[in-house]
Amino acid sequence: MTAGVRRLTLTVHLTCSVGWIGAVLAYLALGIWAATARDAETVRAAWTAMSVAGWWAIVPLALASLATGLVMSLGTRWGLFRHYWVLVSLALTIVCAVVLLLHMPSVSAVVATGRSGTGGDLFHPAAGLIVLLAIAVLNVYKPRGLTRYGWRRQQEERARHRAGQGQGRAERAGHVADG
Repeated sequence: MTAGVRRLTLTVHLTCSVGWIGAVLAYLALGIWAATARDAETVRAAWTAMSVAGWWAIVPLALASLATGLVMSLGTRWGLFRHYWVLVSLALTIVCAVVLLLHMPSVSAVVATGRSGTGGDLFHPAAGLIVLLAIAVLNVYKPRGLTRYGWRRQQEERARHRAGQGQGRAERAGHVADG
Protein backbone atom coordinates (compact mmCIF):
# COMPACT_ATOMS: atom_id res chain seq x y z
CA MET A 1 0.00 0.00 0.00
CA THR A 2 1.48 3.36 -0.97
CA ALA A 3 1.87 6.06 1.67
CA GLY A 4 -0.92 8.14 0.14
CA VAL A 5 -3.38 5.24 0.04
CA ARG A 6 -2.42 4.25 3.58
CA ARG A 7 -3.06 7.78 4.86
CA LEU A 8 -6.40 7.98 3.07
CA THR A 9 -7.47 4.59 4.41
CA LEU A 10 -6.34 5.53 7.91
CA THR A 11 -8.26 8.81 7.70
CA VAL A 12 -11.45 7.03 6.61
CA HIS A 13 -10.95 4.36 9.29
CA LEU A 14 -10.44 6.89 12.08
CA THR A 15 -13.39 8.97 10.91
CA CYS A 16 -15.69 5.94 10.82
CA SER A 17 -14.46 4.61 14.17
CA VAL A 18 -14.81 7.93 15.98
CA GLY A 19 -18.16 8.50 14.24
CA TRP A 20 -19.33 5.09 15.46
CA ILE A 21 -18.46 6.04 19.04
CA GLY A 22 -20.23 9.40 18.66
CA ALA A 23 -23.33 7.82 17.15
CA VAL A 24 -23.48 5.31 20.02
CA LEU A 25 -23.26 8.22 22.48
CA ALA A 26 -26.20 9.88 20.72
CA TYR A 27 -28.14 6.60 20.78
CA LEU A 28 -27.39 6.25 24.51
CA ALA A 29 -28.63 9.80 25.12
CA LEU A 30 -31.87 8.94 23.31
CA GLY A 31 -32.18 5.78 25.40
CA ILE A 32 -31.77 7.81 28.58
CA TRP A 33 -34.36 10.27 27.29
CA ALA A 34 -36.80 7.41 26.65
CA ALA A 35 -36.09 5.85 30.05
CA THR A 36 -36.76 9.07 31.93
CA ALA A 37 -39.72 10.33 29.88
CA ARG A 38 -43.11 10.42 31.54
CA ASP A 39 -45.37 10.30 28.50
CA ALA A 40 -45.73 7.57 25.87
CA GLU A 41 -45.43 10.00 22.95
CA THR A 42 -41.95 11.11 24.03
CA VAL A 43 -40.87 7.51 24.53
CA ARG A 44 -42.13 6.59 21.03
CA ALA A 45 -40.30 9.58 19.56
CA ALA A 46 -37.09 8.55 21.30
CA TRP A 47 -37.40 4.98 20.00
CA THR A 48 -38.05 6.28 16.49
CA ALA A 49 -34.93 8.44 16.73
CA MET A 50 -32.93 5.48 18.07
CA SER A 51 -34.05 3.39 15.10
CA VAL A 52 -33.04 6.10 12.62
CA ALA A 53 -29.69 6.68 14.36
CA GLY A 54 -29.06 2.94 14.51
CA TRP A 55 -29.85 2.07 10.90
CA TRP A 56 -28.62 5.25 9.22
CA ALA A 57 -25.55 6.09 11.31
CA ILE A 58 -24.40 3.35 13.66
CA VAL A 59 -24.74 0.34 11.33
CA PRO A 60 -23.01 2.00 8.32
CA LEU A 61 -20.23 3.40 10.52
CA ALA A 62 -19.73 0.01 12.20
CA LEU A 63 -19.46 -1.82 8.88
CA ALA A 64 -17.20 0.85 7.38
CA SER A 65 -14.99 0.77 10.46
CA LEU A 66 -14.72 -3.02 10.22
CA ALA A 67 -13.94 -2.92 6.49
CA THR A 68 -11.35 -0.15 6.70
CA GLY A 69 -9.76 -1.81 9.74
CA LEU A 70 -9.32 -4.99 7.72
CA VAL A 71 -7.79 -3.02 4.84
CA MET A 72 -5.43 -1.24 7.25
CA SER A 73 -4.31 -4.48 8.87
CA LEU A 74 -3.73 -6.23 5.55
CA GLY A 75 -1.97 -3.27 3.97
CA THR A 76 0.39 -2.20 6.74
CA ARG A 77 3.27 -3.67 8.69
CA TRP A 78 0.94 -4.57 11.57
CA GLY A 79 -0.69 -7.35 9.55
CA LEU A 80 -3.89 -9.15 10.40
CA PHE A 81 -2.37 -12.15 12.17
CA ARG A 82 0.97 -10.82 13.45
CA HIS A 83 -0.02 -9.05 16.67
CA TYR A 84 -2.45 -10.09 19.37
CA TRP A 85 -3.81 -6.56 19.75
CA VAL A 86 -4.89 -6.55 16.08
CA LEU A 87 -6.67 -9.89 16.49
CA VAL A 88 -8.39 -8.81 19.72
CA SER A 89 -9.40 -5.51 18.13
CA LEU A 90 -10.81 -7.33 15.10
CA ALA A 91 -12.66 -9.88 17.23
CA LEU A 92 -14.23 -7.20 19.43
CA THR A 93 -15.22 -5.15 16.37
CA ILE A 94 -16.86 -8.20 14.79
CA VAL A 95 -18.70 -8.98 18.05
CA CYS A 96 -19.94 -5.39 18.28
CA ALA A 97 -21.10 -5.39 14.65
CA VAL A 98 -22.88 -8.74 15.00
CA VAL A 99 -24.62 -7.74 18.24
CA LEU A 100 -25.64 -4.46 16.61
CA LEU A 101 -27.06 -6.19 13.53
CA LEU A 102 -28.96 -8.67 15.71
CA HIS A 103 -30.26 -5.92 18.01
CA MET A 104 -31.46 -3.35 15.47
CA PRO A 105 -34.46 -5.39 14.19
CA SER A 106 -35.88 -5.40 17.73
CA VAL A 107 -35.57 -1.61 17.83
CA SER A 108 -37.37 -1.41 14.49
CA ALA A 109 -40.06 -3.76 15.80
CA VAL A 110 -40.74 -1.48 18.76
CA VAL A 111 -41.14 1.46 16.38
CA ALA A 112 -43.24 -0.49 13.83
CA THR A 113 -45.73 -1.77 16.39
CA GLY A 114 -46.21 1.68 17.86
CA ARG A 115 -45.43 0.40 21.31
CA SER A 116 -43.61 2.79 23.55
CA GLY A 117 -41.06 0.17 24.50
CA THR A 118 -40.10 -0.53 28.05
CA GLY A 119 -38.32 2.68 28.84
CA GLY A 120 -35.09 3.28 26.98
CA ASP A 121 -32.51 1.03 25.47
CA LEU A 122 -29.54 1.50 27.82
CA PHE A 123 -27.73 -1.81 28.11
CA HIS A 124 -26.74 -2.29 24.46
CA PRO A 125 -25.35 1.19 23.84
CA ALA A 126 -23.61 1.34 27.22
CA ALA A 127 -21.94 -2.06 26.79
CA GLY A 128 -21.13 -1.25 23.16
CA LEU A 129 -19.57 2.06 24.14
CA ILE A 130 -17.33 0.36 26.70
CA VAL A 131 -16.16 -2.20 24.13
CA LEU A 132 -15.58 0.49 21.47
CA LEU A 133 -13.50 2.53 23.92
CA ALA A 134 -11.49 -0.60 24.78
CA ILE A 135 -10.84 -1.12 21.06
CA ALA A 136 -9.72 2.50 20.76
CA VAL A 137 -7.28 2.05 23.66
CA LEU A 138 -5.87 -1.12 22.06
CA ASN A 139 -5.39 0.68 18.74
CA VAL A 140 -3.63 3.64 20.35
CA TYR A 141 -1.37 1.80 22.79
CA LYS A 142 -0.71 -1.30 20.63
CA PRO A 143 0.41 -3.60 23.45
CA ARG A 144 3.34 -5.88 22.69
CA GLY A 145 2.81 -9.48 21.84
CA LEU A 146 3.37 -11.31 18.60
CA THR A 147 1.32 -14.30 17.58
CA ARG A 148 3.18 -17.47 16.59
CA TYR A 149 2.70 -16.47 12.97
CA GLY A 150 3.99 -12.96 13.69
CA TRP A 151 7.03 -14.28 15.53
CA ARG A 152 7.84 -16.67 12.68
CA ARG A 153 7.49 -13.90 10.09
CA GLN A 154 9.70 -11.61 12.18
CA GLN A 155 12.40 -14.29 12.35
CA GLU A 156 12.21 -14.83 8.58
CA GLU A 157 12.54 -11.11 7.93
CA ARG A 158 15.54 -10.85 10.25
CA ALA A 159 17.22 -13.81 8.54
CA ARG A 160 16.64 -12.24 5.10
CA HIS A 161 18.01 -8.95 6.35
CA ARG A 162 21.13 -10.60 7.80
CA ALA A 163 21.65 -12.59 4.60
CA GLY A 164 21.36 -9.39 2.56
CA GLN A 165 23.91 -7.62 4.77
CA GLY A 166 26.33 -10.53 4.54
CA GLN A 167 26.08 -10.59 0.75
CA GLY A 168 26.73 -6.85 0.61
CA ARG A 169 29.87 -7.24 2.75
CA ALA A 170 31.16 -10.05 0.55
CA GLU A 171 30.64 -7.94 -2.58
CA ARG A 172 32.41 -4.98 -1.00
CA ALA A 173 35.29 -7.20 0.14
CA GLY A 174 35.62 -8.57 -3.40
CA HIS A 175 35.83 -5.06 -4.83
CA VAL A 176 38.50 -4.06 -2.30
CA ALA A 177 40.57 -7.17 -3.08
CA ASP A 178 40.32 -6.45 -6.84
CA GLY A 179 41.30 -2.81 -6.43
